[in-house]
Amino acid sequence: MRRYLPLLWISFFLVILTITGTTYLVGYAGKDNKNALTSINVYTTLPVEEVAVLAQEYEKSAKVKVNITPLNEKELFNRLIDEAASPQADLILTNRRMLKQARNSALLIPYQSEYTDIIPSKFQDTDGYWVGIWYDPIVFAVNQDYFNSVTKKPAKWSDLSADTNLRLGMTDFIAADAAANLLYTLVAANGEEQTLNFLKKIHPHIVQYAKFLATPARMASMGEVDIAVAVRSETMRYEKDGFPVKIIYPEDGTAYLLTGTGLIRGAAHATEAKRFIDWLTQAEPQTIMAQHKFYFLPTNPELRTNLDNSAKNIKLLDHHDMYTIEQQRKLLDKWVQARLGIN
Repeated sequence: MRRYLPLLWISFFLVILTITGTTYLVGYAGKDNKNALTSINVYTTLPVEEVAVLAQEYEKSAKVKVNITPLNEKELFNRLIDEAASPQADLILTNRRMLKQARNSALLIPYQSEYTDIIPSKFQDTDGYWVGIWYDPIVFAVNQDYFNSVTKKPAKWSDLSADTNLRLGMTDFIAADAAANLLYTLVAANGEEQTLNFLKKIHPHIVQYAKFLATPARMASMGEVDIAVAVRSETMRYEKDGFPVKIIYPEDGTAYLLTGTGLIRGAAHATEAKRFIDWLTQAEPQTIMAQHKFYFLPTNPELRTNLDNSAKNIKLLDHHDMYTIEQQRKLLDKWVQARLGIN
């Protein structure tokens, strides 16, 4: 029996080591799984491909999974209302109009940090209920051949009606919110009568009222029009791809679509959501977006150092969503009547 005693002790110690090691590995794996399961849920009205590239990169760097639920504006607002007592999402990523609507309905809670504090006041809620991340202004997308051929370069909105031979392209105001936003903004800045008269003047020069925001920029890039009234992001995509198109920012100001984020009241993962909001205001997301050909202007002024001077000095007109849905409908109706020559 004595000669087997050492073997028994060795077996005993091996069992202890096995149990201890297994316990450690289970604990470590549990911890690792816990980290892997950390997530935030985002409701968004943006194209899912835009948000997906941010979600993927944030998961890599922060080890936090970003679950995206794409919705239209009506669906997003109804979800927030229906889930108010027990929110299923932590934050929303959407346009300013929806952010304001959510704030006014007490669906958001304020969040401010050293990162959001640097964002100019015109790009965020005064009480911190939401903060703008990037914006996309309306620009003149000018075909390079046309630009080189004319002595007087287009600089102001009135220039679009000065050249009788000018071929224009723009998105139908009824087809896209970003396009309609230009109508509301010009009316707010210049008055209804002056704006409608201007649009009536340029109507004969419109080659096509496009259904999509990307179309006017493509038309200018391909030489199908001389100037397109287009969103900067789509025009920049063609410019970066080497097409002969030049971006001009109207000297007398232009409309823009602001995208931002807000923390949902009662969010289950508020701490993680706040970190994601902070991250969205910094340089990395902008770099990621540009790498995937999404060319938006950052609201963070510290990130504007790489922009050309014309973009840095862009004059933004802001109607502050001053028109109700019914007033917007009436403006659109009047524009259609002016376009058709109906008094």
